[in-house]
Formats: sequence, structure tokens, C-alpha cells
Amino acid sequence: MKSIYVGNMPYKTTQEDLEELFSQYGSVSSVKIITDRETGRSKGFGFVEMDAEGADKAIDALNDKEFDDRRLRVNEAKPRESRPPRD
Repeated sequence: MKSIYVGNMPYKTTQEDLEELFSQYGSVSSVKIITDRETGRSKGFGFVEMDAEGADKAIDALNDKEFDDRRLRVNEAKPRESRPPRD
């Protein structure tokens, strides 16, 4: 499995929209759109997890592609850096 970063998404994009878009390239196991803690609104980016072969195809096909009047940024997600706990 590979985790894919999807940035510059329209704020109205739903998890279902992303799953439909990425499932054209392989089996999608999870979709997560990052939202603001206080407002619950999308921050305009998210992550899609899918099989490695499908992920590579999706990255090649969708990076810099226009989706709902925005050019998506699609690449392999980097591992999350550990942060000190919040006080």
C-alpha cells in the first residue's frame, strides 16, 4: 500500500469524489480529507491510500491535472514527522 498526498483540492471536494477519481487507477483502501478542528471545513488537502501499482499510475495521471477548476498536486506522501506534544 502507498499513501498519496492530494493538495490544492477544491474545498467542496468530498471523500466520495476523491475515491471515485482515484479508483480509476486501482483499488482504493482509504480516503481522508483534512479538516479544520474548529470549523470542520476542508483545508484543501487530503490523503488516499491504495495499492502501489495503482498509486503510481494515479500520481502520474493526476498530478497537475485540473479538477473542478483547480490544479491538483498529487505525489507520494512523506512519513509524518513526530512533533512534541501540545501543552
